Amino acid sequence: MSLWTSLEPASATVDPGDSTTVRLRLRNTGDVVDEYRFETVGSLAPWTVVEPQSLRLYPGTTGTAELTFSPPRTPDATAGPHPYGVRITPTEHPEATSVPEGNLTVTPFTEVRAELVPPTVKGRFRGRPSLAVDNLGNTKLTASASGSDNGDRLSYDIHPSNVQVEPGRAAFVKMTLKPRQIIWFGSEEARPYTLAVRRSGVAPLEVAGTYVQRSFLPRRLAAFLGTLVALAIAFVMIWIAYRPEVRTDATEKVQEAGIATLPPAPSPTSEASKASKAPSADVAAPPAATETPQANEAVAGAGSDGSEKKETDTQERTAATAVQQRAAKDPSGPHICYRVYATGEGWSDAVCDGETAGTVGGGTPLKAVNIAVSGTHGTSSGAYAHDPASTSGEGHFPDPWANAADGVDNYVGSTKKDAPNMLGFTINVDGGKGAVCQSAYVHNDAWLALACDEPGTGFDFTYAGTHDNDSWIEAFRLTV
Repeated sequence: MSLWTSLEPASATVDPGDSTTVRLRLRNTGDVVDEYRFETVGSLAPWTVVEPQSLRLYPGTTGTAELTFSPPRTPDATAGPHPYGVRITPTEHPEATSVPEGNLTVTPFTEVRAELVPPTVKGRFRGRPSLAVDNLGNTKLTASASGSDNGDRLSYDIHPSNVQVEPGRAAFVKMTLKPRQIIWFGSEEARPYTLAVRRSGVAPLEVAGTYVQRSFLPRRLAAFLGTLVALAIAFVMIWIAYRPEVRTDATEKVQEAGIATLPPAPSPTSEASKASKAPSADVAAPPAATETPQANEAVAGAGSDGSEKKETDTQERTAATAVQQRAAKDPSGPHICYRVYATGEGWSDAVCDGETAGTVGGGTPLKAVNIAVSGTHGTSSGAYAHDPASTSGEGHFPDPWANAADGVDNYVGSTKKDAPNMLGFTINVDGGKGAVCQSAYVHNDAWLALACDEPGTGFDFTYAGTHDNDSWIEAFRLTV
């Protein structure tokens, strides 16, 4: 070979955003004049400048070139050692190319940026922001996230709580903010909070956000309910003050007429002859409670064609019908009956006292619910439905709460063709007469734990179902 080379120094160190210089010395050991061209190779080539780019040397002479390394202060210039080389190509003898090698160590630097997406979230029971952690340094970042607020009004569910981020990459931390107290009525309230990104040996990086907590019942609905209660009180007071007298003469006369028209009890000797004759049209039929077995047989055998016309009960069996029948069989305690209106299936059969209404695991959303009670002074209920305009991931109460007295049907939800799916419903029993308990089955989930209202404690109702706008309630059980 006709060339001698040397890098001075062979190993160097540089800070990102700064520069350092390495000297390249070479000697023409051949016997002819030659020109040498320089080219850097390796990962540092884009940030390296060689001056001059070529040298012309006479035999036995030595020349010098300088290599200037200027890595940027970006994640591309990763921390650590970076081998490099300088390709030297002689013009006269290109086959005698030489590549002296050196090593340049880039020092580490750390730069972190954190951002809340979105910075403000709204909800009644929870908010779900995300924290974006960007590693703008040139070394791997390990950090943890935690939340805090003045007054400890929020709880924080952070997943994952620890992240490792490569240089030039970002990691997203998902969070669920939950208020420790529910706002039942009134206007929404802003809850400022702070998320801290913590690293070992460095002051935490804090990011501020706001959770806007909405009231459980919207202000307009609360005003409507207040007006409704005031009107109800006014109506009761007017009724008490101006209640009309109701005479019972008509009832007494009906009873007397009923007693007067009772036929004499048939004697055993005339039973056969009466069975062969049709009853007179001028004589009123006796009440069912006073009929004897012999009289029933006589009526059954009468008629011009000898056949009986059977009545068919085509009336719909609602929850009120079912609870009245249940109360008649068992008057010892309160009862609750209910049925559901499901998509594509219509109204189900009414069930009572802890039996399952709906289809478990069938994926069929409920559209409406029919409830009736006995022995509890009535019930109140409201449907919580899918909200297509939701920005918080939750549904809403589209209609005011519905009320019904004992033995009367209470309907919530809608049976219209385009009615939204029910996510759940609230329910309580009125007048402080007992409590109502419920357990609900949510789509793609499982049976939720049994929950009851607590009259007189501020929790005068219980909620059956989910608040997730992408899910729905499939089945439930109720007891009182």
